[in-house]
Amino acid sequence: MSILTKYILKKYLLNFIIVLVSLQLFFVGMDFLQNSKDLPSSANLQLLYLMYNGFFTLTLTLPLSLVFGWILTLVIFVRNNELVAFTSLGAKRFNIYSPVVLVSVVLLLVLMSIQMTPMAYSYEQKKKILDGNYFTNTKSDIFLKYDDNYIYFKKLLPLKKQAEDIHIYKIKDDDIVETIIAKKAYFQNDKWYVVDAKIVKKPKELNFETSKLEVRYEKFLNTLEGFKPKILDNVYEEKSSFSIIDAISALDLLSKQNVNTDKIRAAIYYEIVIPLFILPLIMLIFVYTSYNRRFFNIGSFTSFSIFGTLIVWGVFFMLYKFSNSGVMKPEFSLLLPMLGWFLISFIIYRKKNKI
Repeated sequence: MSILTKYILKKYLLNFIIVLVSLQLFFVGMDFLQNSKDLPSSANLQLLYLMYNGFFTLTLTLPLSLVFGWILTLVIFVRNNELVAFTSLGAKRFNIYSPVVLVSVVLLLVLMSIQMTPMAYSYEQKKKILDGNYFTNTKSDIFLKYDDNYIYFKKLLPLKKQAEDIHIYKIKDDDIVETIIAKKAYFQNDKWYVVDAKIVKKPKELNFETSKLEVRYEKFLNTLEGFKPKILDNVYEEKSSFSIIDAISALDLLSKQNVNTDKIRAAIYYEIVIPLFILPLIMLIFVYTSYNRRFFNIGSFTSFSIFGTLIVWGVFFMLYKFSNSGVMKPEFSLLLPMLGWFLISFIIYRKKNKI
């Protein structure tokens, strides 16, 4: 690593940390002040609320801080005539901004790795603390399809990995051929085990004189292999989040059931692809930076850079909301615009480099 690269990274990382901490304190502090009257009196729960809110806010503030920190770094470089000094030493444009791009990619990968952990559900956890439901987590009246079965859970307890009042209807040729009824089921070894199940089987041919229902009892009956309680908890919730691992598991499972997966695909794209929108911004902001402070309006540059960053982020966030609500397919509302954003940024970059 060259001395120039070390110097640029040292300045950039310092500004990035300052901006990130400032944004985190602002968003988390404002949220805490707004909701402090509704929070439990327990100091432990309040600290947990701040922690969960901090992780949730990080998904927004980290990408924005990467760009804002770069803007601040460029303003300092221009004001101190350091960009002129870099070029005098033989540094090209690519040598100046490429270390920042690489560091940004690494930090985004760290953010994605956090989204693979239980911290991906920080918003739900902080909301439960705010609603006074942190120690209880139940879902009611869940109806789902699995292979040839339609399954109804009267009550689901995702944290305990249990369900109560289960009805399983086996369908063949659009007709119910078997019904399984049980009071409890639990998730273990990647399967759901139905306890003390009552199985009612309908005869294949209905005859008034000879046909009769077959009833038998099973101590244990397994079904829904690989369908994790957390997936059940989120897939059938109107507004919910997914960790990347759970989202991929849900996508694989529900695709086999021919269930609409637009919401899950949108969540995966939003957590993996959308944060990359900052990479073209870092490049574009740099190519529109003047090396000479005499012909450079720092105030206008800073304002337009920050405003442009917020506009681009707002557009992708709006497209994600459209995808999550089912208005648009996530491939058309997220992947295609992201590809277009990269292509447009590259064209602008090449054009500016030729001037």
